[in-house]
Amino acid sequence: MSEGGLGQVIVEKTRNGTYLKVTAVHVATGTEATAVGPAMEPKAVERLAVAKLRRILGV
Repeated sequence: MSEGGLGQVIVEKTRNGTYLKVTAVHVATGTEATAVGPAMEPKAVERLAVAKLRRILGV
């Protein structure tokens, strides 16, 4: 997955009951950001994980 201006990002989703854990990994630096939210909203949790990654990297 390539996020605009962020470079290549790997997204991993793990479901645990009604919760979904999404980890976004920046390939170039190996930096990770994780978000947990309702399994009914996978795209929202993924957007949150990528937004946290952007904030961490300062992009």
